[in-house]
Amino acid sequence: MKIRILVGGPDGAVLHDRPWPAEGSEVEGLPTTVAAHLVASGVAEEVDDTPPPARRKSRKGEGDDA
Repeated sequence: MKIRILVGGPDGAVLHDRPWPAEGSEVEGLPTTVAAHLVASGVAEEVDDTPPPARRKSRKGEGDDA
C-alpha cells in the first residue's frame, strides 16, 4: 500500500524504524496494517497509482449549434 504523509512528525519521530517522512512525501513498503492505521487516523492518505481513464474525444463541431 502506497501512502502520502499529510502530517509532519516532531523532531526525532520515527515511522516503522525510519525517520518520519516530510509532509507530502509518498511512502511504500510499510506493512499494510501500519499504512491502513495511518490512513484511518488521518495522518496519511492512500495513493492510487492507477492512471485516470482516457478522456473521450468528440468529433470536431459536435455539439456546436452556431
